[in-house]
Amino acid sequence: MNLLDPTWTGILYLVAAACFIVALQGLGSPSTARRGNVIGAVGAVIGVATVMLSNELDNIVPIAIAIAVGSALAVPASRLVKMTQMPQLVALFNGVGGGAAALVALLELRHARVLEAAGEEAAGNGLLVAVGFTVLIGSVSFAGSVVTFLKLQEVMTTRPVILPGQRWLMVGVLVASLVLAAAVLASGQVWLAVLLLVVGLAAGVLLVLPVGGADVPIVISLLNAGTGLAVAASGFVLDNVLLLVAGTLVGASGTILTRAMASAMGRSVQGILFGALKGGSTAGSTAISDRPVRSSSAEDVAILLGYAQSVVVVPGYGLAVAQAQHTMAELAIALEARGTEVIYGIHPVAGRMPGHMNVLLAEANVPYEVLAEMDEVNPRMRTVDVVLVVGANDVVNPAAKTSPGSPIYGMPIMEVSDAKQVVFLKRSMRPGFAGIENELLYEPTTTLLFGDAKDSLTKVLAGVKNL
Repeated sequence: MNLLDPTWTGILYLVAAACFIVALQGLGSPSTARRGNVIGAVGAVIGVATVMLSNELDNIVPIAIAIAVGSALAVPASRLVKMTQMPQLVALFNGVGGGAAALVALLELRHARVLEAAGEEAAGNGLLVAVGFTVLIGSVSFAGSVVTFLKLQEVMTTRPVILPGQRWLMVGVLVASLVLAAAVLASGQVWLAVLLLVVGLAAGVLLVLPVGGADVPIVISLLNAGTGLAVAASGFVLDNVLLLVAGTLVGASGTILTRAMASAMGRSVQGILFGALKGGSTAGSTAISDRPVRSSSAEDVAILLGYAQSVVVVPGYGLAVAQAQHTMAELAIALEARGTEVIYGIHPVAGRMPGHMNVLLAEANVPYEVLAEMDEVNPRMRTVDVVLVVGANDVVNPAAKTSPGSPIYGMPIMEVSDAKQVVFLKRSMRPGFAGIENELLYEPTTTLLFGDAKDSLTKVLAGVKNL
């Protein structure tokens, strides 16, 4: 029995869609991101409730069990995940969305075939096109997201993986997917759609395997856009306007974000996906250099920072790994109490996903007002007394500007080498995520402080308080 008539169903779908749009707008700024997230969640609840109340559900018990099991798995995973593992969680959630869309499309095709066998109306070409598109894109997104998860989790190498004859394998999979999609459209056979699903899974794996280094987070965003398009197509399959709107929003925003991240890396999306096949990935050597560098003690760094008039902090993934954001915030407060101006220079791709550093610093109650984007900080870098690099590497590497043969050449960077002094916190001399040597470490104005970032910052903080 339907508890909602079509008019109220349409109104509630409109409210949910409006919530999604407002949520996206809120997520565009750190100061409104929390509110945007809540509004998006409210929209999702309204959408699910509307579906439940506006349709006659024959399998309410299995649906309730599935919701309960999913909630039991998702809530602890989301609450307990570490900030350093957030990109992996995003990749998994994204993959599940694509996989679910593909499975729903398969089930709807099977249902249509059953009705056709019973003498009812046959599946139309529009439905078959939507099914083929959803199955292919959803399976590609699922398989690709799983591979990105394995890379970021370091279950497998983060470096590009090139299989023998990979170019021809990719061409063969592309041709096979097009042929099977056409066959599904022509015949509507479920088994052909299942084969298309398998080929899509292979395509997702082959697409992501050659991607390595700092390109992996960008591919997550691209796959997220693919999931959005698959969900939008599944909305057409299910005749559900809300899925169509929500999927389109995700697809559009994911595409925009992918292009923005690629631009921040100074690379094209094509180069990110296929650069390794031409030797152009962002993953370089993992060798550790034995060139001499200038290192210092925490006490000396404390003196340098304590008597500086201006300090720019450049955070990176190492800050998240060490969980040192709270100590960094305390150090900034201690420096400000001495009259030092402290701001945080945020590179667009610092960390492992967009906004990673913003969220990390928000956990430590760092005011949004002192977070400055790269384009805002770089012009004033020559007047900065000290730049404190904590856990960042590739986003401050001068090779992006000076070494045409470097994998990151052309990537916009934080131009910290222009500052009067640079203090670089590093655990060791290992290269960054892109796997290339950082010439900044050997500059005469650069001082290295080796050790765990949290331990090092704790010692520096103690030194500043004792000045």
